[in-house]
Amino acid sequence: MPDTRLIPLSALQHYAFCPRQCALIHNEQAWSENWLTAQGQQLHQRVDHGLPESRKGIRYERGVEVSAPSLGLTGKLDLVEVDIATGACFPVEYKRGKPKQDAIDLIQLCAQALCLEEMLNIEVNHGAIWYWQTRHRHQVEFSFELRQQTHQIIEATRQLLNSNQTPKAKYEKKCQACSLYDLCNPKLTFQDTSRGYVKAIYQEGADEEAAK
Repeated sequence: MPDTRLIPLSALQHYAFCPRQCALIHNEQAWSENWLTAQGQQLHQRVDHGLPESRKGIRYERGVEVSAPSLGLTGKLDLVEVDIATGACFPVEYKRGKPKQDAIDLIQLCAQALCLEEMLNIEVNHGAIWYWQTRHRHQVEFSFELRQQTHQIIEATRQLLNSNQTPKAKYEKKCQACSLYDLCNPKLTFQDTSRGYVKAIYQEGADEEAAK
């Protein structure tokens, strides 16, 4: 029987940040807020709850529900800008921080565009991300490379969630910003050498027996 579980768009960003975080949230239903996530929640609520409006030939649709069965994706978009004359549209994502050096935010935005393409049978060539910390909007082109990377993350996330397995912790500097830090406890689990210690004791005993 084919898997019909739809992956939340948010899971893609969680996976791109840390597969363990993704599994904890979406398989184990673990969640904890910190001041970073709380600010993000407030920002998204402010944007999502705004009413649709039109200005200068552009319609602004907020809190848009999307679903792409062929990709196995579902979610809600912060904002979709629609050209009233042509029907062309693109997603706009709001982030509390500033542009990142990696492609995490770009992948999430590209996945949103893929959902719009499937739902509306159109081509979406670009999108935008507005960063609260810099108060600046960045346009993102959906290149072949970005689309390919996004499809790879979608497939990797699907495999992880279907496996119902949670990857082992691996402590990195970025762990300090994770709201699940205390639940994950990456420093403790990553540096836990008890299993190796016990194995070494048994191996030492075996070596002594063999030498007799």
